[in-house]
Amino acid sequence: MRVLVTRPEEQAREWVARLAERGVVAVALPLIAIEAPADPAPVRLAWQTLSQRSLLVFVSPNAVTQFFAQRPAGADWPPTLRFGSPGPGTSAALRAAGVAPGAIVEPPPDAGRFDSEALWAVLGPQGPWQGRSVLIVRGSVDGEAQGQGREWLSQALRDAGASVDLVAAYRRAPPRLDATAQAVWAAALAAPAEHVWLFSSSEAIDQLDALAVAAGTAPDWRTAQALATHPRIAQRARRAGFGRVIEAPPTLEAVVAAIGVSRSDGERPIESSAP
Repeated sequence: MRVLVTRPEEQAREWVARLAERGVVAVALPLIAIEAPADPAPVRLAWQTLSQRSLLVFVSPNAVTQFFAQRPAGADWPPTLRFGSPGPGTSAALRAAGVAPGAIVEPPPDAGRFDSEALWAVLGPQGPWQGRSVLIVRGSVDGEAQGQGREWLSQALRDAGASVDLVAAYRRAPPRLDATAQAVWAAALAAPAEHVWLFSSSEAIDQLDALAVAAGTAPDWRTAQALATHPRIAQRARRAGFGRVIEAPPTLEAVVAAIGVSRSDGERPIESSAP
């Protein structure tokens, strides 16, 4: 039994290594490719407006890495700026980018869920938001400058009186499987019961379905297991036909614990092995 990490390539490699340190074998099968935006001008302009902002929200680690990768020379942010993060992965990316931990607003470690609602539970009481300027950094699918994604947090901020702008720092694209990933994909198709799919995005499951269609296959996932890091992702996995779906917060400890209970009675433990 091995775990398939479906995050974008950079995060997938990190998770594979961290899981290996816990004695769990995981292999990377990135189902979303991350690309720079076709037009970098909106991100450059966003950097120029940071002095006017009260809050800069990043929806994911990729939003952080791509936004800071496009940082113009000499660009900086005011010491009063706060950085919103929906979860531990995004917070870690912010710290790696040089943001002081005290400037990061995030859900507590025991929040249970890490999403826009959990972040707003912390941000809301830090109002009043009337007249304050907020920028939300996210990704796009079709290249729109404002990106695409859930509007829940932006609407909550607007309802509280804030002025909210959005910018896409990257584009989410279909996966490009190299020879190694193709071999992993073929093995997962051939023996679905021997794999646990780790999903951190509903879009990754959409791409999984698209891969199957492109390959002319109709996988039977009833014997496969999915580990989803959010209830919405779990619902999408069930709709895709996965026979067993387990939910766990997107922390290493929670995922390792969930992997430990993902095996059925009589199965051998999930173990490490080379892909």
